[in-house]
Amino acid sequence: MTSLLVELQTEELPPKALKKLSAAFSDGVASHLKAAHFMTDESNVKSFGAPRRMAVLITNVLAKSPDEAFRQKLVPVKVGIGADGEATPALVKKMSALGIECPVEALKRENDGKNEQLYYEGVRAGVELAAGLQKALEAAVKALPIPKVMNYQLADGVTTVQFVRPVKHLTALYGADVVPVTMFGLEAGRTTMGHRFHTHAPIEISSADAYETEMKAAKVIPDYAERRAILVSKLEEAAKANNGTLIAPEDLIDETTSLTEWPVIYVSEFEEKFLAVPEECLILTMQTNQKYFPMRSADGKLMNKFALVSHIEAKDGGDAIVSGNARVVRARLADAEFFYKQDCKETLESRVPGLKHVVYHNKLGTQAERMLRVKVIAGRIAAAIGASVEKAERAAMLAKADLRTLMVGEFPELQGIMGEYYARNDGEAPEVAVAIREHYQPRFAGDALPSCPEAVAVALADKIETLVGMFGIGQLPTGEKDPFALRRHALGVLRMLIEKKLPVSLDALVAAGFEVEQAVPGVKDASAELLNFFFDRLRVMMREAGYSAQEVEAVLVKRCMKLADIKARLAAVKSFTELPEAESLTAANKRIGNILKKIEGEKPTEVKPELFTEPAEKALYEALGNHEPIADALYEKGEFSAMLGSLTPLKTPVDTFFADVMVNAEDPAVRANRQALLMKLYNLMNRVAELSALAH
Repeated sequence: MTSLLVELQTEELPPKALKKLSAAFSDGVASHLKAAHFMTDESNVKSFGAPRRMAVLITNVLAKSPDEAFRQKLVPVKVGIGADGEATPALVKKMSALGIECPVEALKRENDGKNEQLYYEGVRAGVELAAGLQKALEAAVKALPIPKVMNYQLADGVTTVQFVRPVKHLTALYGADVVPVTMFGLEAGRTTMGHRFHTHAPIEISSADAYETEMKAAKVIPDYAERRAILVSKLEEAAKANNGTLIAPEDLIDETTSLTEWPVIYVSEFEEKFLAVPEECLILTMQTNQKYFPMRSADGKLMNKFALVSHIEAKDGGDAIVSGNARVVRARLADAEFFYKQDCKETLESRVPGLKHVVYHNKLGTQAERMLRVKVIAGRIAAAIGASVEKAERAAMLAKADLRTLMVGEFPELQGIMGEYYARNDGEAPEVAVAIREHYQPRFAGDALPSCPEAVAVALADKIETLVGMFGIGQLPTGEKDPFALRRHALGVLRMLIEKKLPVSLDALVAAGFEVEQAVPGVKDASAELLNFFFDRLRVMMREAGYSAQEVEAVLVKRCMKLADIKARLAAVKSFTELPEAESLTAANKRIGNILKKIEGEKPTEVKPELFTEPAEKALYEALGNHEPIADALYEKGEFSAMLGSLTPLKTPVDTFFADVMVNAEDPAVRANRQALLMKLYNLMNRVAELSALAH
């Protein structure tokens, strides 16, 4: 069997979308051809994506889809066949719409459980590849995840079409033969374009299987993954040759891979004087504006060298490219140097009044007003966790002051980072400077938490204030929309409480936040909604940590607000479920819970041994008396696994109790006493988690 190649050669595709677009194009074409039975079990699909093309190569493709037996439901017999035994107009219309021609006698009859139905059984003739590919192309193009559609006019000067970028060539080859399909006013051929600068004339692809080889000969590496691997390898070689290591974030590698068809790496440099500027400014300038890859020396310091990715294998060895990029980066870094020096002329404190002119939210006031609220909350948290209240409040007051600096105005990504530099330049306490930088942390999943107690206090305060403010004015996240990143803020709060093992309860934090926030007109106390939001995030968080839904629910249903021990509780539950006695005890716990729920009015709590009439209830009471002090002591020490493990000797007396004792005795006093005994057992069993949630 033969290979099929389809390529759309375009103007430059958006680099941040290329990887996703090319994969979607390949998947779309292949999936539709597979559904139409043009592919076999031996067919392989290879996707290609480069700055000016999307393509797919599929091996072992059939020239014609096989004939296919099919069965088509038509209409009920009573609707389709008249009293004379002939087809009714309704049946004729249905068959005509489906392209079915056959006498009524040839139709099958079958009861579907409701009516006797008419069915047509026949063979659908296979179709030629050209027809199948035309449909597949149209469907694949229509379904592409195009970030922004572009309107452009075809060569006829009349027709306007929509696509991500204008299409210049359509290549469709089945083996060495052109498949006669059309798209975007183009008829398929074997012509495409090679490298923008190293080739000038169109090139002819001899066959589908030769595509990749012939494109490489034209200085185009069409395979995205291969091109990326080559780019990374060459970057690492360049860094090694200059005794450095790359600063190469994955998204920058992806973007540069999407910007070049034939990656060539050169190394340039800038004046060492610019290294006096905070390195974050230099790195961001190089990466964001120029797509350069900075380097660090062996001691971890930023070097005055950087790698750049070019399209061109220059005849002069790249001297002109290197010097040209050096001139470009010099201007950029000079701007950064100017911003930094100008910013250092004013203290952060002097910029705080300017926050009155920075709107935070039209219902929640300015950044100046907001930071006064954060300051109060941060002070309370600092006192609770043993941090310096004075330093935490100072950091909170200065935390957003860098928003008024030139550097952050140019690079908003540097907020907090520049605040730390300017705070140190102003002679602020180290804890204050660190807290200014780290109060944004964690910025994303897996990000580091604030390092010092003062930073933790300000980070918690900043996130709590955001959450209570937004919930207080009804700005809750919905579905996929979360414009104020409230989910991220909530996860940050949870991570700090859990991983830092802070002696602060979640409800106390929320209460402190709303107490301060309610001074803002229009803000309502939405504590209940916010706490539910936190616990929803916590469920997701713990499930992602590897705990089962039952284990998570068993712990969270208790609504323990002290989250420092949440992981210990979950680990204890997980260990408990592995014990041989667990199934019996959890089932008993669920049974007890159901019994207690049915008690009307106040539940009895006092157990009177003198009212025992059955040996089984006496035995259970004695077992509880023996094990309760042990369990309580373990619980108070936070040894939750051991505490739950200490319950296992209760299995036998509990099982015997339910086998021999009728809880709902006729005597009200006896009944209440047995209920109180079960209440005592229930409370003991469920101190760590609600064990009934584990019952199957």
